[in-house]
Amino acid sequence: MASYWSDYDFSKIPFSQIQRVGQRSLLYRDLFCVSWLLGRFCNYKCSYCWPYARSDSRDHRPTDLVLATLAEIKKQARERNFNSFHFSFSGGEPTLHPGYLQILGTYAEDTVNCNYQSVHMTTNLSPGLAWFKKYIEVTKGLHRVSLTASHHIEFADRDRFCEKLIFLQENDVQVTINMVMLPDRFEESWERALFFHEKGINVTLKPQSDPTASHVVHGYTDEMCKKLQVGMPQKDYTFDRLRKAKKQSQRPQSPFHLPEFQPSGDKDIPPVMQVEFKDESGKAWYMDQAERFNSFGFNQFKGWECSAGFRSIIIREPDGAIKRSYSCHDEPLGYIDKGFQLFDSPKKCMTPTCVSSADSKIPKRKAGASLPLWPGDETYI
Repeated sequence: MASYWSDYDFSKIPFSQIQRVGQRSLLYRDLFCVSWLLGRFCNYKCSYCWPYARSDSRDHRPTDLVLATLAEIKKQARERNFNSFHFSFSGGEPTLHPGYLQILGTYAEDTVNCNYQSVHMTTNLSPGLAWFKKYIEVTKGLHRVSLTASHHIEFADRDRFCEKLIFLQENDVQVTINMVMLPDRFEESWERALFFHEKGINVTLKPQSDPTASHVVHGYTDEMCKKLQVGMPQKDYTFDRLRKAKKQSQRPQSPFHLPEFQPSGDKDIPPVMQVEFKDESGKAWYMDQAERFNSFGFNQFKGWECSAGFRSIIIREPDGAIKRSYSCHDEPLGYIDKGFQLFDSPKKCMTPTCVSSADSKIPKRKAGASLPLWPGDETYI
């Protein structure tokens, strides 16, 4: 039976003493990270979706403009000595962009010129298996492919949803399910999460944010909060699926591997831990995913030095703004149809609350911290 609770106790992390935090692939690689909202058009209309997060109208930018922007992002990133890339596409529903598979294919073709390349997608998983076969084919040359499937109880058929995810795992795609744990439907959502977890599929338990995406809504009991904080630990289920099928990954191998966890040989730290913290004493702490930050209230970084805008950006619609992060109160770096300019160095955070995990995982350090922003980097404001 699958374990519902993490063996690594995230509640012991001394959040008030943390001096630096970041996703390990960003801390230990020359990785530039892009979160790209391709359009708000969506074929679902969930009752709890934010009004500005979806649209009934097709609002996609032309494929040629998307490809030109992708090339410019890489050009500017390389000028700042980043030659590994992670692009994360979302929406609305990204698979509805008419040029989406072409965009992925063009991105993948450049892998030979990069130290490392990965791609992620957040989708409602509504396309059929025939579409996903094409998706697997165009992304097979990337070092890593991952997918977050947003499971919406109001629309998705549980069994067909599960069938598609197992098919993706069997084709070396890392998958996890996003479950928005509505306070008034928490137990129903928990039971659905258990179903997927026992099938060997990772589930991310997301607290519901308010309509402005600035804080988590009220209504969660202590027991609910515990489940959000330490429930459903991430595991390498795709590797297990391949092993059971007696298959090996056919993806290209990057020579730039992440270092072993610190302290070396600590058996309590699973290899799927994505996030690293450093406290005042220099001790390292870990978390499987940044989505848990909100449930611990660890999402206020105003005044911290943050590398968003220098080694990561977000692109969102309907205005095509290119910004440091989703939550950022700063002016845009530019616009997809007018051009943009990345920062030449990390800048101080000016935003009270960082709700999106796409923002909170970007390497940042507390003001006055003596630690480098990432290992090997000695720049200071």
